[in-house]
Amino acid sequence: GRHCPMLETGDKAPLFELEDDQGGTFRLADHLGDKVLLVFYPGDDTPVCTAQLCDYRDGIESFDGMGVKVVGISADDGESHRKFRAKYDLPFTLLSDTKLEVAASYGSKGMLGVKRSVFLVDKKGVIRYRHVESLSLFRRKRDEILEVIEGLS
Repeated sequence: GRHCPMLETGDKAPLFELEDDQGGTFRLADHLGDKVLLVFYPGDDTPVCTAQLCDYRDGIESFDGMGVKVVGISADDGESHRKFRAKYDLPFTLLSDTKLEVAASYGSKGMLGVKRSVFLVDKKGVIRYRHVESLSLFRRKRDEILEVIEGLS
């Protein structure tokens, strides 16, 4: 396929705007000054994603305490996201990247759609942590991400 530039830690996070699950617009530019954890995942209610997002849900107090905004991104539409959030009581925003343009800009677009990946963006909009899965059996534990967040000023 086409070669996507791989984002590395230290790179500027590509700015984007997407519709959120409430019908509003989420602009990454509006969150400069916040730490943002972008979680790309293949789809609502797929088993591994659900486990991954529920792991983050259960750790959300830790993220919150560190002033991190968690944002889930998949190709699902807002209605699917609303049902998914309600079902699992997910306390974070879900964004609809229906054309996979944002996933592509983050090197998280694969043959089958969105690849599971995590990007931690600091207050200046710089990527401080990234993991794009290469294997299908992958779960990034929140503890590892929390360690990175703790290292941020």
